[in-house]
Amino acid sequence: MDSNALFELHPAEDSWHRGRRVGFDLETTSRFPAEARIVSAALVVFDDDAAGSPLVREWLVDPGVEISPETVEIHGITTEYAQQHGQPAQEAVAELLTALTLEFAAGVPVVVMNAPYDLNVLQQEAARYGLEFPEPQPVVDPLVIDKQLDKYRRGKRTLGDLCGVYGVLLDQAHSAAPDALATVQVAQCLAEKYPELQMPAAQLHNLQVGWKAEQAQDFQAYLHRQGKTDAVVNGAWPL
Repeated sequence: MDSNALFELHPAEDSWHRGRRVGFDLETTSRFPAEARIVSAALVVFDDDAAGSPLVREWLVDPGVEISPETVEIHGITTEYAQQHGQPAQEAVAELLTALTLEFAAGVPVVVMNAPYDLNVLQQEAARYGLEFPEPQPVVDPLVIDKQLDKYRRGKRTLGDLCGVYGVLLDQAHSAAPDALATVQVAQCLAEKYPELQMPAAQLHNLQVGWKAEQAQDFQAYLHRQGKTDAVVNGAWPL
C-alpha cells in the first residue's frame, strides 16, 4: 500500500471521531496473549450526541490463576485481591463480549492501543469458555496510526509516550479505565492534528490493515539487516 495515499484524502462529515466511539483496554496476567488471562477490563463510551462525561464500564476479574509479581507491579492487582473482589472470569468475559459485539454490530469504532494484544487476549478467553467472539471491525489503533504518520520520530511509543506527544493527561497509567480513556483522547488528537484521518470508521480500519502490514515488513527488513535473518514479524491487524 502506498502510505502517501492518505494525504490525498479530504475530511469527511461522517468522520469516526465525531460520533459514538468506545475505548477498550485490558490489564492481564501476562504480556504473552496466548497465556494471558484478564484481570481487569474497561469500556469508555464517548458520544458527541449525549451530554455529560464519557460513560465508563469496568470489570474486575478473578482470572482463576496466579497473577505473577511481574504483572502485579504493572497494574497493582494481586491474586488475593482479584479472588476476593473480582467476578468469575467466565461471567466477566461473557459480559465484555456482549458489550463489544453490540458496538461492532452497530459500526461503532472501538479504539484500542496496540489492538492485536488486547483482541488476541479476549479471543483466547472467548475460546477458553466456549463463547462467541465478534468480528473486530471497525477498530482504531493509535499506535498503528502514529507510526504511520510520524514514522521517523525517535523514542518509544507506549500509551504514556503518546500522551506526552499529544498533550493528553494520563492518570493511573496501567489501569484499564484511565488507559481506555486516554487511548480515545490520543486518537482524537491524531484526528485533529491530521484532518486526513477524518473519514468513516470502516475506511480507516481498512487503511490500518495495510499500514500495519507495511510497518511489520519494514521492521522485519531492519532486523534482517542487523543479522537476524530468521526474524519474522507478524503484520496481522487487528488480529
